[in-house]
Amino acid sequence: MSNPVITQPGAGSYGTNVQTGEWSTGLCSCCSDLFVCALGCVCPIALSCYTANKYGENVCLACVPGGMAAMRTHMRLTYGIQGTICNDALMTCCCGIFETCRMTREIRVRNGEA
Repeated sequence: MSNPVITQPGAGSYGTNVQTGEWSTGLCSCCSDLFVCALGCVCPIALSCYTANKYGENVCLACVPGGMAAMRTHMRLTYGIQGTICNDALMTCCCGIFETCRMTREIRVRNGEA
């Protein structure tokens, strides 16, 4: 008979967002990941497609109206980040590329790439 699991493996070290329920970077922290910042400035659609792909979604999600808002909502719920669906829609609509950059940074931080 195998040994029973006594403790679950930890989630890893992802910054303060795991404990506080907040994003790991701010909305305007673009310079914290120069690759994301550069891609967002040169071609925002490419960054949106890259973000969807890194999150495990179809790259076409970035071109679907409301797709990035839906992905932000799913990302928040998956990562335990506080917020509302209304806020997700407003942030992706009004802050567009800044929010996409933040979502990309969040994925990269959680994957240990940044």
